[in-house]
Amino acid sequence: MTELTLISPSVTSIKPLVEAALHNEVRLLEAGLRQTQHRLHQFEEQYAMATDEFIKKQADNGIQETLETIEWLGEYRMVQRIQEKIDALKGIQFDN
Repeated sequence: MTELTLISPSVTSIKPLVEAALHNEVRLLEAGLRQTQHRLHQFEEQYAMATDEFIKKQADNGIQETLETIEWLGEYRMVQRIQEKIDALKGIQFDN
């Protein structure tokens, strides 16, 4: 668990501002996640293969490396990174 203390010279509480900023960042990340998932779906349709199956075959060197398969793998990894960020931001709790 990581703890962060914010200090502001303002007499106005910054908690609502920070909460709103975090909420907005989550909203933007979720929009990016939807776009990336849509791209994964396009690859799945094009290759008639689920992304999970593609990842397994790719790990076993059963997929020919092309610009498109490299992009597919990149989109898969991007989904993972975006989801990790969303989970981290949604897990933030405020003390007080």
